[in-house]
Amino acid sequence: MTKYFSADYILPVSGSPIKKGIVAVDSTGEIVNIYSDVNGIPGGNEVERFDGIIVPGFINTHCHLELSGLYKKIPQKLGLIPFIKDVIASRKTTKDSEAAMLEADTQMYENGIVAVADVANSISSKEVKLKSKIHYHTFIELICFEPEKAKDVFRDGGDLMETFAPLKASLVPHAPYSVCKELFRFISKFCGKSGELLTIHNQETEEENKLYRYKTGGFIDFYKDINLNVDFFKPQARNSLQSFIPLLPDKQKVMLVHNIYTSMKDIYFIRRSGRDVSWCFCPNANLYIEDRLPKVEMFLFNDFNITLGTDSLASNDKLCILSELKTLHEYFPMLNLTETIAWATLNGAKFLRLDDKFGSIEKGKKPGLNLITNVQGLNLTPESKVKKLI
Repeated sequence: MTKYFSADYILPVSGSPIKKGIVAVDSTGEIVNIYSDVNGIPGGNEVERFDGIIVPGFINTHCHLELSGLYKKIPQKLGLIPFIKDVIASRKTTKDSEAAMLEADTQMYENGIVAVADVANSISSKEVKLKSKIHYHTFIELICFEPEKAKDVFRDGGDLMETFAPLKASLVPHAPYSVCKELFRFISKFCGKSGELLTIHNQETEEENKLYRYKTGGFIDFYKDINLNVDFFKPQARNSLQSFIPLLPDKQKVMLVHNIYTSMKDIYFIRRSGRDVSWCFCPNANLYIEDRLPKVEMFLFNDFNITLGTDSLASNDKLCILSELKTLHEYFPMLNLTETIAWATLNGAKFLRLDDKFGSIEKGKKPGLNLITNVQGLNLTPESKVKKLI
């Protein structure tokens, strides 16, 4: 049976907004057609009409489902290094909670998220993902700053990735401050050539750039605290991004996450490299941890593929892409929803190679439909909410 949904606006993402448009969806969730007005609809069919904006299902391109049990357990606005220390300490004493992960998965589904790029360090999230109505791609996160241990860490990561089958998964580096050159090279050699997706936490703290430029800053003390000898590490006299990107295959799709301390020189570096790079913003987590946001304006003029993530419940009050959009629009009022809705939908689907199904309201796709309410025309308000239609 075909259902017909209409709202003040339809934002198909793949095309211009349709005022008072109508979307026809069959019983499987597939888009049958999009109409500009009621005249094109076959006679005798009832249209469900709503106040608000209908958009495709959201794509969350950065999450840590495993950390759901740390909800409200980590202090806010202390900076990344204290945050990392608190997470490490908490995970030593707290087993990953399947109940908390199930609740987080349900929350994302109810908030209109249809696909998630999730970071994992263990197998604990597999059963939740297998039962979920959400499509997951799992990034197996590798952490090793000790060159002599890189091979073993890479092999262990490969074993973990195999245990995630039949779910899609790939091996990725955690962050520039936690991955040595040797491990980068293993990932590049054995994963890059196969065309696997790659993501990495990037410039979430200025201490990362200080480490790479001068071998100074908070990470030097952090390494001492965990008894890690970094005599082997040589300062690069340039930011972290410019140091690790050359270690990755030229043709590999890469998503850089957070990017709070990315500079214009870093932007120019990526542009000159010609690489297929996506930039993921997680604004609410950035405010939670560093109390700072990326310089979004820098990214707007370079035609980059920008996506959105929620990060984890250790660093966020909720797992909701609309909430991330609202924060961005609050802090950057020059943004237009007709543009940023692509960050929340189609751009993430493109990175995850799911845009044949998700990301836009087009005939033949099954993107899911969300209704955004409490809007002013095509503008979000602090009271805007999301309701999952299908």
